[in-house]
Amino acid sequence: MLPAVYTALAGLLLLPLLVNFCCPYFFQDMGYFLRVAGLTRRVRSYGQRRPVRTILQVFLEKARKTPHKPLLLFRDETLTYAQVDRRSNQVARALRDHLGLRQGDCVALFMGNEPAYVWLWLGLAKLGCAMACLNSNIRAKSLLHCFQCCGAKVLLVSPELQAAIEEVLPSLQKDDVAIYYVSRTSNTDGVGSLLDKVDQVSADPIPESWRSEVTLSTPAVYIYTSGTTGLPKAAIINHSRVWYGCAHATATGIKEDDIIYTTLPLYHSAALMIGLHGCLVTGATLVLRTKFSASQFWDDCRKYNVTVIQYIGELLRYLCNSPQKPNDRDHKVRLALGNGLRGDVWREFIKRFGDIHIYEGYGSTEGNITFVNYTRKIGAIGRVNYLQKKVIMYELIKYDVEKDEPVRDGNGYCIKVPKGEVGLLVCKITRLTPFSGYSGGKTQTEKKKLRDVFKKGDLYFNSGDLLMIDHENFIHFHDRVGDTFRWKGENVATTEVADVVGLVDFVQEVNVYGVPVPGHEGRIGMASIKVKDDHEFDGKKLFKHVADYLPSYARPRFLRLQDTIDITGTFKHRKVTLVEEGFNPEVIKDSLYFLDDKAAMYVPMTEDIYNALSNKSLKL
Repeated sequence: MLPAVYTALAGLLLLPLLVNFCCPYFFQDMGYFLRVAGLTRRVRSYGQRRPVRTILQVFLEKARKTPHKPLLLFRDETLTYAQVDRRSNQVARALRDHLGLRQGDCVALFMGNEPAYVWLWLGLAKLGCAMACLNSNIRAKSLLHCFQCCGAKVLLVSPELQAAIEEVLPSLQKDDVAIYYVSRTSNTDGVGSLLDKVDQVSADPIPESWRSEVTLSTPAVYIYTSGTTGLPKAAIINHSRVWYGCAHATATGIKEDDIIYTTLPLYHSAALMIGLHGCLVTGATLVLRTKFSASQFWDDCRKYNVTVIQYIGELLRYLCNSPQKPNDRDHKVRLALGNGLRGDVWREFIKRFGDIHIYEGYGSTEGNITFVNYTRKIGAIGRVNYLQKKVIMYELIKYDVEKDEPVRDGNGYCIKVPKGEVGLLVCKITRLTPFSGYSGGKTQTEKKKLRDVFKKGDLYFNSGDLLMIDHENFIHFHDRVGDTFRWKGENVATTEVADVVGLVDFVQEVNVYGVPVPGHEGRIGMASIKVKDDHEFDGKKLFKHVADYLPSYARPRFLRLQDTIDITGTFKHRKVTLVEEGFNPEVIKDSLYFLDDKAAMYVPMTEDIYNALSNKSLKL
């Protein structure tokens, strides 16, 4: 009997080792699935409560439980949970009493990062109003478009953006828009002031009846896509989506004693949904900065005892490019959350700044699917979780870059790509994975839907992103659909080309895109490059590098040297204007170069070369 018992015990002890040997990520996959499943179950129960449980309720509980705990750190200012609670109570009362707002109304915020952004948002939530997060960098036509498409009645503006508002004031006044500076005075005719009204009212708690009609499907915020192509679109974020937006923060182990540092703009989903909302859900502290500064980043982390940092796009690469200092590892940062991190930058970052646990993720503001690289595999955005995929139906399908549409078989259905091949990510639109679309943009909403994908009548969300799943089930980002171009019958991913060009020692930053050439099919590669301050451009060295590492069709044929690379508020490269301007030396004042195969170097682009290309006497 005893030998059998010992054998059984030995088997039980060895089972985890055996599972780990055969399926090395089994326990991590299981743990992540259980966390996601738990969140889904909780959110579903929140919607069944009366009143429904929104993130506001969590904040109110934290404010009662830990009233004196710092919620916001900004410059030398500290605001506790209780202070933000009382200030947001005043906001709700002022908006109701003086501006006549009621639940269901929408208010647009046009301001940068500051504590007022947080207590204005919480005040609106207490009133049952939605908040439209206008990008503080937009102007003129784009500003009017963004305001109009969210259906807002009121526009709250930072006084620092007075010039931008005065530029469009006649158009706003014609539409009877109520405009207020977030200040105590106003020197613009037709624009009121808000803070003097906020100061006058009571800070007593707000009755739940003021937001009694709010459900989880009620719009909470409108967050605008970054507008790298065309005018921004207002993604509808309801209260249910707000809960799921916190998942990146909660799934990566943020605790109430953490101090989160964000230099990202609150008008975008990374800082608002993951940073601020993740902070509120966990009861942590948020450090706000008006904008990113590579030179001040680590000094801020030391000053505020930061333990969690947020990144997006190129931010961590900017830190790696900053001059090395003896105290580079002198900080308390343990986690970094974000997306858009290249593998080479990832390795360089942890090598230089220490063993910071980086949790790369994937997701779009409006999308119905997200991934988190919970295994911290360098270069991946997540992995195919077998259990999760039973519930959330997503696939990678073949995509024709030239026709800008999915490839369909003889029966008219989309074709799944095998592992190791690049495909368009699509996710089935279901009750668990809904797609709310864009406010005031039915056409844009429909464009993101794919019908009859694998069978008649099914409906999928088109992510617009090309991904690849490797043979270990790790998911890798390849490129945006609009950023991939086709030349010589081959698809070229701008991100892959940029990764290669960025390895050259004199290149500080690079933006790769495809430009049309008269008389030729497709688009040919071009790169905008910023040269490091203490280096000079070397056409021979760059030619040899791209010739060694890139196939001929993917090598940038044209180069444009720029003092600054234009980016969006979330560090994504702007390409539309660059594509339109092309490579004509008569139009472009920046230095231009042409890849000359015979000379084995990049040579200055001249009008003779341009004319030879135009009349096809020079072959490409």
